[in-house]
Amino acid sequence: MTTISLDDGALHLDHDGPRDAPVLLLIHGTAASGRSWEPLLPLLTESRRVVRIDLLGCGRSAKPTGASYAVEDQARRVAAVLDRLGIEHAVVVGHSSGGLVATALTEQRPDLVTAVALINTGPHMASYYAKEVQLRVASWADLTDDEIREAMRDGFRPGFAIPKDYVDQFRDIDFTVFGATSQALRAYLDEQPLPARLALQGKPLLVLFGAEDQRWRPSSAADYKVVPGVVVEMLPGLGHSPNLEDPPRTAEFLLAFATKHARQAG
Repeated sequence: MTTISLDDGALHLDHDGPRDAPVLLLIHGTAASGRSWEPLLPLLTESRRVVRIDLLGCGRSAKPTGASYAVEDQARRVAAVLDRLGIEHAVVVGHSSGGLVATALTEQRPDLVTAVALINTGPHMASYYAKEVQLRVASWADLTDDEIREAMRDGFRPGFAIPKDYVDQFRDIDFTVFGATSQALRAYLDEQPLPARLALQGKPLLVLFGAEDQRWRPSSAADYKVVPGVVVEMLPGLGHSPNLEDPPRTAEFLLAFATKHARQAG
């Protein structure tokens, strides 16, 4: 575990696996943290240096009042952390809204990003079809674990037993950060959809999409096919979080992609 202080707050990160191995950077989604990747770690760290960053406002990173939670600023902070670690090249993986940060990082630092993998990242707001869940600060602490599971049910395939650890991460929501982040994500997608952004970058792209996603229309994964050379893999039987629902299947795709496109850590 490492904490790196930046001008607008300290970021927590974990890095596992051989330090001289190619780097796989994992970026979590909204209302989560780097802990959401833990089920994948034993499957990735034999051959990869895996770096997980808690974005500002999330997990064990700082939650400063008045900070910018714009997608571009989150990406800038991630780049600064990798620079501090001396990492020159990384295959970047984003889950859900973490894919927006991965995209912005690619736009800002094409020298750093060798390839991009998106896991259930909606390409544009028109593909979002989740039911709105009303979360209120006043009653949050009184909710039972099962009530929280119900609030986050559409983040997983139907019938999936949501782990207690993920419930605990969800309990850590800072409502100010959650609201600011949600607005920032929408603004980034409204400005330009992800497929158009990534098509301009020319980076290898893997899109994994659970076929039973209840937040983003699975059929929208086809919209990424405008990116030259993209590989789109639909995952039958999985929902919005394949990294938690089926770590072995998810890791198999990620490792094959990373092996094809990785550059040695620098």
